[in-house]
Amino acid sequence: MSTASQPTLTPETAAAFRDFIAQTLAQELETTKRVLNAIPDDQCGYRPSEKCRTAREIAWHIAKEDVLFLDQICEGKFDFTDKRYDGQEPRTIAEMVDWYDRNLTRSLGKVRSLTPQQLAEPLDFLGMATLPRVQYLLLMNSHSIHHRGQLSAYLRPMGAKVPSIYGPSADTEEAKASAAD
Repeated sequence: MSTASQPTLTPETAAAFRDFIAQTLAQELETTKRVLNAIPDDQCGYRPSEKCRTAREIAWHIAKEDVLFLDQICEGKFDFTDKRYDGQEPRTIAEMVDWYDRNLTRSLGKVRSLTPQQLAEPLDFLGMATLPRVQYLLLMNSHSIHHRGQLSAYLRPMGAKVPSIYGPSADTEEAKASAAD
């Protein structure tokens, strides 16, 4: 992340951007839930190499960090030592998807309630960058998509099917073709 000077946003522009990106985040939530739901509970320990996280670790990282990142945007302070969701990891993938859906929806509601002035105010990101608060919504979305991509690459090797992400996958096309037969 660059610490270069960023253009300032008017509160009105920040609010319009928030409204636009919040709709995108809600759509991405549904896509991420499809990927998470594709993980078989009996394959959660899968990892392609010892250097990689397990499927379950990536899934929980996505769920927990997406929610925490939105919470911290709303609170106006980033803290990587924040452990508020530690110990809440659900036992099954279905429970994790439910936890993610409920908590991300709650956090996104808090983002939607930020005032235009709050959205436009500069927020320090651990000394690495200072950007308008609303701009961190893009960083959160990119982080989530990055890890969702990692996780989706695990699915076939663990015996699962890749769901539709930004269009049909070979697995969703196979399902359509066999249904037509």
